[in-house]
Amino acid sequence: MLRIRLDFSYDGTDFAGWARQPGLRTVEGLLREALTVVLRASAAPRVTVAGRTDAGVHARGQVAHVDVEEAAWGALSGLSRRTAGEALVARLGGLLPRDVVVHTAELAPPGFDARFSPLRRRYAYRIADDPTLRDPLRRMFVLWHRRPLDVAAMHDAARPLVGQHDFAAFSKPREGATTIRTLEIFDWERPTSGADAGLVLATVQADAFCHNMVRALVGASLAVGEGRRPRAWPAAVLAAGLREPAAGVASPVGLTLEQVTYPDDAELAARAHLTRNHRVPQGFSGGGP
Repeated sequence: MLRIRLDFSYDGTDFAGWARQPGLRTVEGLLREALTVVLRASAAPRVTVAGRTDAGVHARGQVAHVDVEEAAWGALSGLSRRTAGEALVARLGGLLPRDVVVHTAELAPPGFDARFSPLRRRYAYRIADDPTLRDPLRRMFVLWHRRPLDVAAMHDAARPLVGQHDFAAFSKPREGATTIRTLEIFDWERPTSGADAGLVLATVQADAFCHNMVRALVGASLAVGEGRRPRAWPAAVLAAGLREPAAGVASPVGLTLEQVTYPDDAELAARAHLTRNHRVPQGFSGGGP
């Protein structure tokens, strides 16, 4: 068997999330179906993803791996001059719907595990709080917010949350799953140039995320930005360790997985071993933000 790394993107609007669910349209379900056809497999291959996104959440830099029989991988090129990876990308492009695009497919380095090898994941959350910035062509990727937001207050409120903490107060509990994470970046800004100029933009980066964690952090930030809660409130919620109904969970519309970062090839196996030992015994499932 050969391990293949897939880099891909999707518009999560019409998906019930990443994870395959009977009777529902999911990214994993469609990708497995397409791989089964292209690889001429007798059973749908298992696809392991870096981050399991929830319904409506988008991904620009998603990564997964799939284990493929060596003969099936070698047969992909056929008589063409394309590599097996190029052929796989082309054939998947002909089968997958337009809201899922596989960009590259290549042999993974030894020790690579899409789920357990990453050093960090980075998400962005985009909000338009000014009616003049409400672009209907981006309505599925930018949250339209009725009230103007105090971005400086949101940024100040986010700073104490950076670091290693128990984020139980900002996650949906899962039996036996650890809620300790290292939040590396949690910034709010209003860019003055580029595609996001004028929007309220959050950058949220961590070693991994608990289920609903990013959207819960955004929900608490919105309460501060609207003036409903003081700047010190999110830190107090974190310290209390209990879900706060007043924070809420922000809509998935504005959330996009932007990047998954892996260590150097020589360190992949060690990183996967370390992560697996820390999280698998507690039932960690890599759940969606």
